[in-house]
Amino acid sequence: MRPIFGSSLTKKLVMALAGLFLILFLLVHLSINLLILSDDPERYNRVAHFMASNPVIKVIEVVLMLSFLIHFIWGLVLQIQNWIARSFRYRTTHSSQTSFFSKYMIYTGVIILIFLILHFLNFFFVKLGLVEGDPENFYGMAYELFRNPMYTIIYLICFLILAFHLNHAFQSAFQTLGLNHPTYTPVIKGLGLLYSIVVPAGFSIIPIVICFFK
Repeated sequence: MRPIFGSSLTKKLVMALAGLFLILFLLVHLSINLLILSDDPERYNRVAHFMASNPVIKVIEVVLMLSFLIHFIWGLVLQIQNWIARSFRYRTTHSSQTSFFSKYMIYTGVIILIFLILHFLNFFFVKLGLVEGDPENFYGMAYELFRNPMYTIIYLICFLILAFHLNHAFQSAFQTLGLNHPTYTPVIKGLGLLYSIVVPAGFSIIPIVICFFK
């Protein structure tokens, strides 16, 4: 019998839990990033310093990185398995019942991963001392980046793609965990839509304000 950790169901469950953790993290990350809009650099820099030096936060960062890796790797494995299964099952082109967002989740996921690598190079790796920069002045680094129109445009496009990814991922995660009910599902879909609009919009406001109004 195939080990349980190799089953598709287990992969989906682990992927869903990792995804929900990342969804929660985005809310925390947004609440901190909005401090960049303050005219007082020290407010954001103090919080950034606390996040970089607190031992509890460092443990959470490890969990966060593992969640990113698990979510992406399991998602990629499941997608490859689906492609292989389809190649054996179907010989003719037919219309699929899969939703638009579900079809392109792997592609939006890859784009988000590329953006995360870029984001780490500009901030997280600076904190680790792997990339040149001032880890005590993330406020100034953010302003320097967001005053670059090209970087701002890339940032906004990536968060638009993230919004599409989140819209499907939110409800898909709860469905995987078994919360699929005529009463609860519409509420979950509504919350997912609201989340996928508000959170990416919140992140997007920051570079727009810095690039065009400050």
